[in-house]
Amino acid sequence: MKILIIDGQGGQLGAQLVKEISAQFSDVELLCVGTNAMASSAMLKAGARQVATGENPVVVACRKADVIIGPIGIVIADSLLGEVTPQMALAVAQADAVRILIPMNKCDNLVAGVGNSNTRVLIEDALAKLRSLVNGAAAVSC
Repeated sequence: MKILIIDGQGGQLGAQLVKEISAQFSDVELLCVGTNAMASSAMLKAGARQVATGENPVVVACRKADVIIGPIGIVIADSLLGEVTPQMALAVAQADAVRILIPMNKCDNLVAGVGNSNTRVLIEDALAKLRSLVNGAAAVSC
């Protein structure tokens, strides 16, 4: 299973995901793409082996991924302070992958029904969803 982590800004969410996924899932291929060099560097320092930066790597990696994980802004053009291009958002939205979107109430994107949960709680929930996918449970369908 190919898991793609996409993150931007400082890359701290992506770095935490890299550490947790690497520790908990040994039989997955982890790909990481930062929307900027700082995010890519943070994921690399966290232990990611395959890291790239920018729009085209997001587009290409989305075509190869089985699961895409990142902040909800990766499906919203011009989000993350403008780092997510329309092409990036479209690639994530149209990918033939399960998307696990972490609801971050930042950068003018507020998600109704989501309180101010700390990042640790959000990551634990994302990992639980990933665990069910990796263990063969079906994803929620439309």
